[in-house]
Amino acid sequence: MKGPLGFNAEDLLQETLAMQRKLLDGLTLLPSVEDVDYGATAREEVWRDGKVVLYRFVGDDAPVQRTPLLIVYALVNRPYMVDLQADRSLVQRLLALGHDVYVLDWGYPDRSERYQTLEDYLLRFVDGAVDHLRAQSGAPINMLGICQGGVFALCYAALRQHKLANLITMVTPVDFQTPDNMLSHWARQVDVDLLVDTLGNIPADLMNASYLMLKPFRLNVQKYVGLLDILDDKAALQDFLRMEKWIFDSPDLAGETFRDFIKQFYQGNGLMHDGIKIGEDTVQLSQVTLPVLNIYAEQDHLVPPDASRALRGRIGSTDYTESSFRGGHIGIYVSGRAQREVPGTITDWLKERSA
Repeated sequence: MKGPLGFNAEDLLQETLAMQRKLLDGLTLLPSVEDVDYGATAREEVWRDGKVVLYRFVGDDAPVQRTPLLIVYALVNRPYMVDLQADRSLVQRLLALGHDVYVLDWGYPDRSERYQTLEDYLLRFVDGAVDHLRAQSGAPINMLGICQGGVFALCYAALRQHKLANLITMVTPVDFQTPDNMLSHWARQVDVDLLVDTLGNIPADLMNASYLMLKPFRLNVQKYVGLLDILDDKAALQDFLRMEKWIFDSPDLAGETFRDFIKQFYQGNGLMHDGIKIGEDTVQLSQVTLPVLNIYAEQDHLVPPDASRALRGRIGSTDYTESSFRGGHIGIYVSGRAQREVPGTITDWLKERSA
């Protein structure tokens, strides 16, 4: 007979025995699990400036799309979330669809990069990579900016639009002060001058702890409890460990860039009122008149949909498209649904504009 909670002592006993079996299986399986890594696709270095490297991904077949597609990722994580593993790789899907795909790898800043600024990242590194690709292709290129990299891409487009053919932003914040933006509530209260003046570069561990505390139960407890369910599944365990390795393999952040980004974007919300300064230049989204595809995730807790949808009406382009996908901030490039839908959406949109 079931109790008021829908189970009885026999149910509890069976659940306990099943958990014991999984733990025993896990003790047998874990020693056989090799070290995991991310970055499934072969790549070659084609340009470098200091620690910043431009890589070209090498697919099984030659690209049929003539315009290079440059991925600009965030500074806070390694860029290979877009190429996590063979069955979860936005890059591999884009290659299979005929694109010529490149990514900027920011490297691991150390104390020598303490005084690098947003101007260095945008008008030295991004601009240098774009110029290399333009010299190679003889024409403007396509740019895909992801998360903070999408913010960089928008600013770059506002300042150097003639070098781009099309712009795609993915999980990219524009309004940094929407009510549901938990990260913004934290960032707006930080004494960023005291933080940077004290620490210099911002440690990756500090940033990771901040992200984890946005969903403390889900990200610090629940996912590790859920690990018990896959201890007897080697493939699932490797997937889990690969994601964990990517999450905690994070670079430190150049101090002056962090100071500038928090002040101008989070605390000043500068994209919403043309208040961003990159060196001596002012970013005006109304100056972005090239075609723009803005992709956002419907369950994103780091970049809420409203933060991304704020781009509509603020850019000068008459060719603006929004696409939403079910999933969260990471799931939009690694989930099965995203693998089926996102690369095709990007490809179809670009093909319409290359005809």
